[in-house]
Amino acid sequence: MLANAEPSVPVQGLGAVLDKLLRPAVGFRHPREVLKDPLLDTSEKRAILSSWASDASAVEDHPTLRWLWGTEAPAPFSEILDALARLDRWEEARPR
Repeated sequence: MLANAEPSVPVQGLGAVLDKLLRPAVGFRHPREVLKDPLLDTSEKRAILSSWASDASAVEDHPTLRWLWGTEAPAPFSEILDALARLDRWEEARPR
């Protein structure tokens, strides 16, 4: 067998792939998981976290929570902002 014949990422069905394309936050339980995803580049991570932080994801009567469509549960707004700040620090530290 060739060294590259084994997929390094688990094979997913077409439905799962389409779901991930249409709703990129599917499967994330916490903003930290977005940061850890090795398949997303920095701009994709920022887009997901920004969408999660937006007022459109605010939970009615709970302004400190955001629930992004495709995620399992709401996340504290402060933790989303912390993840965005961490992403900013990573970008600043990255050699140009």
